[in-house]
Amino acid sequence: MLELHAGPSRAGAYVDAAFTMAAATTLHLDTTFTATYAGAAFAQALYLDRGGARDLVIAATEANEVTAFDPTGAVVWRVELGAPQPMPNAAEGANCGNINPLGITGTPVIDAASGTLYLDAMIRDNNAAHHRIFALSVDDGSTRSGWPVDVGTALKGTATPFAPAPQNQRGGLTLVSGRVYVPYGGHSGDCGNYHGWVVAVPVDQPSALTAFESSSTRAGDWTPGGVSSDGASVFTVFGNGGGTTWGHSEAALRLGAGAAFSGNARDYWAPVNWQSLDQSDADLAGPAMPLDLPGATPSALLVVFGKDGNVYLLARDNFGGIAAPLAQLHAADGVILNTSAMYHTANGTYVVFRARGASGCPGLTGSSNLVSVKITPAYRPQLSLAWCAGTGSAGSPIATTTDGTSNPIVWAVGAEGDNRLHGYNGDTGAVVFAGGSTGDAMASTSRFITPIVAKGRIFVAANGQLHAFTTR
Repeated sequence: MLELHAGPSRAGAYVDAAFTMAAATTLHLDTTFTATYAGAAFAQALYLDRGGARDLVIAATEANEVTAFDPTGAVVWRVELGAPQPMPNAAEGANCGNINPLGITGTPVIDAASGTLYLDAMIRDNNAAHHRIFALSVDDGSTRSGWPVDVGTALKGTATPFAPAPQNQRGGLTLVSGRVYVPYGGHSGDCGNYHGWVVAVPVDQPSALTAFESSSTRAGDWTPGGVSSDGASVFTVFGNGGGTTWGHSEAALRLGAGAAFSGNARDYWAPVNWQSLDQSDADLAGPAMPLDLPGATPSALLVVFGKDGNVYLLARDNFGGIAAPLAQLHAADGVILNTSAMYHTANGTYVVFRARGASGCPGLTGSSNLVSVKITPAYRPQLSLAWCAGTGSAGSPIATTTDGTSNPIVWAVGAEGDNRLHGYNGDTGAVVFAGGSTGDAMASTSRFITPIVAKGRIFVAANGQLHAFTTR
């Protein structure tokens, strides 16, 4: 559990034999685990299995505080990386936003081989905003030599310099072939002159940072899913932009090493109505989820989502430019938000996300529900509505199975709602765990928050406190 949703594909699929359908009904807060910290948590917690040494559960917050706990909840180390940025901040071109203060928002990534945690922190220093990318030792939280990298300073020579204040770093980071990839977009409200950026930092030479920037204003990688990867390429999804000429807005992009973009139609896709989506703030939403689906033609796929309620399926070897997708399903009447999850059962392959159900799910109101879509292999793969569940949850879902396909359970936090963990049968959407008893409610939880699963427990980074659930 070294990065967002258990890996670079952002599938959020965990295998743990402890979570059978029957055992899930007995889930409860582990009262022996007490772990507190300062600040609101929008970033997912991470779990580092250290073999013979103490495992670590790491949480990062908007107070720019990073804390490593052991499995009992005891603090192993804690560091503060600098003062967070007050928001909104009209004087610096950022008169919007819905996180205050703004510190560490995007989920960090761990390189287990080197024992290094990488993250972006928004810091108030010398009366100005800074985005700084840190490399911390997982042993003691100390900053590695040559770090942090100040993104604004490093990109001063670009055609459109990186202005830190209007840029938000909400999306999860990933690590591919020795480079850390960090996505940027804007704040809630789309204020200021921000662009979409993906910054690539070589871990062995951080000063050699490179980046891709959208040519359109705005057009940011704005969702918590951030960048994803199939192990070779890096994928990003940019949202609404400005202008009458397409400039990477409403698009899924394939980036090469160092965030290089070819400009070839094989390496980008935008729907033919991209301009209408721009004008109605109906952004494409990430993450782009790579999927290899045996029996499908093509079998190398990419799943993309939209605030217009659509799920899109692309051929991963040839995105197609501005064109119709390989397949498309209008799966929601309301916006699709958060980080989606992908899982496999004996009955097929599914993606599940927070949205309002479409006509196949009558009776659901509001935007805080779960919708599951089945992806069926065929000459042209097909998308169909599988199930919907009324949750009241603003959290991002994950899925567990006991062996890769058996006992599929979709989990989501009632973020900014009942602050409880909920579980649903991954095949049918039937309730498996309804939030537990009176003592199983968590401290306040932030929208988009997503749980993790490790060694028979489910961990949730709430505001000010890390919670653990167990069936034991």
